Amino acid sequence: MPFTIVRDIQMYYEVKGEGPRLMFISGTGGDLRRKPNLFNSPLAERFKILAFDQRGLGQTDKPDTPYTMFNYASDADALLEALGWNSCLVMGVSFGGMVAQEFALYYPQRVEKLVLACTSSGGAGGASYPLHELSGLKLEERAIKMIELLDTRYNEAWQEAHPKQFKVMVDQMISTYMFGAEEPGRAMGARRQLEARIKHDTYDRLPNLKVPVYLCGGKYDGISPPENLRALCDRIPNARLEFFEGGHMFLLQDLRAYKCVIEFLIQE
Repeated sequence: MPFTIVRDIQMYYEVKGEGPRLMFISGTGGDLRRKPNLFNSPLAERFKILAFDQRGLGQTDKPDTPYTMFNYASDADALLEALGWNSCLVMGVSFGGMVAQEFALYYPQRVEKLVLACTSSGGAGGASYPLHELSGLKLEERAIKMIELLDTRYNEAWQEAHPKQFKVMVDQMISTYMFGAEEPGRAMGARRQLEARIKHDTYDRLPNLKVPVYLCGGKYDGISPPENLRALCDRIPNARLEFFEGGHMFLLQDLRAYKCVIEFLIQE
């Protein structure tokens, strides 16, 4: 099992594939044991991918101390140092996109190109939906709310018109929430991540990004709304923005999405 010491924690990571080096930073609650994951995506056919469970998540240590976005960025830097990767392509999705912003701002020498997917800058550029506010809901209520946020087309009218399909979606969401729920420290680690997420704000610093940046998201995303990505694009010099048919999971919903990400990463 690939573990290494990263700063004050033991971190779980995986490296697979051949091609240009790409570090992938996952979203809220990310756990490499959940399948399918990015190693089952078209990215795996074109890149040597490094992915990892962030602090508080998956098989990585879960210290019961406050986490910060700088912690997450520094963890990524220390992991690259441990693996001997001086620089690489970087892709962050959702919460991972927030970490990727901090990482690129604090460690610009590490980043060759940057993909920020379905994410937000915080501050004046708008924050992603406050997911910590869902923690007090009953499990089924939380699942329903999350489905509505993941894709705003799945509103009450759609639910009433597609009851069987909607029930399958709710059951799948509950199953996702229950994955590893009984593991020691899991709930605490997830809570600590959400607490760090609340304080995310890179908006004023975004003009300092000098690397090529590709911004992408779904037209129907209720977690990271399109206006948040537009705000990112307005602040990042020479950034490129593209929207796809889908919500927060647009990478899985629109077959063009991964193709466009790959084209950006490999173009000279």
